[in-house]
Amino acid sequence: MSAVRHEGGPDAGAVWHYGDPMREQRRLAAGEASVDLSHRPTFSIAGPDRLRWLNDIASQKFDDLEPGRWFTAYILDAHGHVGHVFGGVDDGAVLWASSEPGHLDALLAWLRRMQFAARVEIADRTESHAMVIAGGPRIVERDELDAVLGEQRAGTWAADALRIEAGQPRIFVDTDDKTIPNELANPEGLTLGAGVHLQKGCYPGQETVARVYTLGRPPRRLTRLHLDGTAEALPEVGADVVLDGRVVGRVGSSARHHELGPIALALIKRNVPADAPVLAGGIDAAQELIVDPEVGLHVRPRLR
Repeated sequence: MSAVRHEGGPDAGAVWHYGDPMREQRRLAAGEASVDLSHRPTFSIAGPDRLRWLNDIASQKFDDLEPGRWFTAYILDAHGHVGHVFGGVDDGAVLWASSEPGHLDALLAWLRRMQFAARVEIADRTESHAMVIAGGPRIVERDELDAVLGEQRAGTWAADALRIEAGQPRIFVDTDDKTIPNELANPEGLTLGAGVHLQKGCYPGQETVARVYTLGRPPRRLTRLHLDGTAEALPEVGADVVLDGRVVGRVGSSARHHELGPIALALIKRNVPADAPVLAGGIDAAQELIVDPEVGLHVRPRLR
């Protein structure tokens, strides 16, 4: 396989594709290919208090986490903004997780500041363990990496195209420092694995999440954009989304999909008409709703 690697950005050094990105996407979608994400940092949390402790400080529900079930969790600030993200699995004795490149040190420093008297052991495992997609996301020992990946491999281009198709945001790419979880998924999506559990006790930032869920609507909404296929380039991360000469959002990740053509994720102001064509980094684009702009209305009949 002839690997083409990212030269910069958060995935610098990772394999972008192996020479046939559209075929790689089809194989990955069919569950016939794996993706090497070993450039992402990994860590572990051991100790008898690990799940109870995480349940108190993170947005996900950990106190009844089943061994072997993959999770995604956020660390929010006091205003509900997404500050950290990690995903992983607990094996019954140790929780193994991965975070975004360039963000592990800050995440581990925050976790250690919150450790207090909890019986937990936090360790950077980047040198010994790696993240892959092989029948789903996994954390494996680096010595086993080639064996787990196998012969049929896909690059990050394929993984990103399928992720954008599924409406799954990548934190720090599809988000900014003002993002709250409610902007990223409808309520059922938050509960089912988008990083937040809506039926659990207090944690930092929970008040904002609960208030927006119960009484209001998020100021922005995650949107899938279908880009003009005649454009030679894709919009850059952070590019403006413009409607009638006014900036109404920001572009996140983008990719050329094997069936949908060029697509992207964007955070767009809630009150922008969902059928309005926009410019994404100067490229014509049509919107496809991921987060309902009227999502906050789901509970209002019960408040009367």
